[in-house]
Amino acid sequence: MFLRTFGWSFAITIAGLIAAGLLWGAEGFGIVLILSILEISLSFDNAVVNATVLKRMNPYWQKIFLTIGVLIAVFGMRLIFPLLVVGLTAHLNPATVIDLALHSDKTYEGHTYAQYLEMANPAIAAFGGVFLLMIFLDFIFEEKDYNWLAWIERPLEKVGKLEAFSTVVALVTLLLASNFFAGEHAETVLLAGVLGLVTYLSVNGLSSVFESGLEEDVEKEEAAEKGGKSIVQVGGRAAFFLFMYLEVLDASFSFDGVVGAFAISSDIFQITLGLGIGAMYIRSLTVFLVRKGTLDDYVYLEHGAHYAIGALAVILMVGIEYHIPEIVTGLIGVAFIGLALGSSILRNRRESAGGGSDGGGSDGERELVSTGK
Repeated sequence: MFLRTFGWSFAITIAGLIAAGLLWGAEGFGIVLILSILEISLSFDNAVVNATVLKRMNPYWQKIFLTIGVLIAVFGMRLIFPLLVVGLTAHLNPATVIDLALHSDKTYEGHTYAQYLEMANPAIAAFGGVFLLMIFLDFIFEEKDYNWLAWIERPLEKVGKLEAFSTVVALVTLLLASNFFAGEHAETVLLAGVLGLVTYLSVNGLSSVFESGLEEDVEKEEAAEKGGKSIVQVGGRAAFFLFMYLEVLDASFSFDGVVGAFAISSDIFQITLGLGIGAMYIRSLTVFLVRKGTLDDYVYLEHGAHYAIGALAVILMVGIEYHIPEIVTGLIGVAFIGLALGSSILRNRRESAGGGSDGGGSDGERELVSTGK
């Protein structure tokens, strides 16, 4: 199953690196390889969160995610979308933006394409930051089968019973970010942040409506029993909006990678190829996690990924004014997921030894403390 899931990723990696070597020589080969590794390291937590959504989709839509979704991720989010962002924020016509992107050393009104993309960072960070923040908040405020950090999660679950509380917190965070980090870009940050919030509420809300409607019509024997809850793999309109949710989520994760890539290369095709190879592995890893049932076996992985998303949302907000190295973002995500994985393994060992249930997460919390000495 490993080769079947990652086969296309391996093949595209080989073809992409060969093409890079032929087109740009040893230097281009190295740049594309570095960009691929950068994208994977920045987006591992993305794969875990993707898997929590993808397992709710039927096999047909899972294939759509791995095929059409890859094309959207590589060419849409990492090539076309940055062009659109530059055009909208800098008020440039499409021909000018494409010309600047194709000629990395060319300038228009004194700025290169990379510089225009950097200037668009406040809007990009606000949109992606609010979208990711809503994902984290909705997770941390909802009641869960297991609690990883019970001393944090249980009180927040009680607070989360207040209707639309996560939206209120996101708006307050956006206002604070626009006041302390945006400076002269405050209006742009507010507008982009509100658009990120509206996008999240629209796509996530529509998918939830169609999914809940479908669950009422599906007989219980057609549902897979997981952790005491019936999980229905949806299709049709519900799966479509879940698919759209995943694509916007991918865009939010890719923003910082696209902007940061220009510190490594100014060639848009090198950047697209390198980040595209990385995106292939993230999608393959997502499908692998779903097919292996990894999230069911390691119950705190989802928690770790969401904490990493919350950290990334804060980093994006702070990054409106201050540059935070991409390596920091990647290490924070890996650290959260590593701790969650370690805590899950210890929990499973205790369960196998006949220790019983973790009691809703209190033992999971103790495991984390013990592993963090």
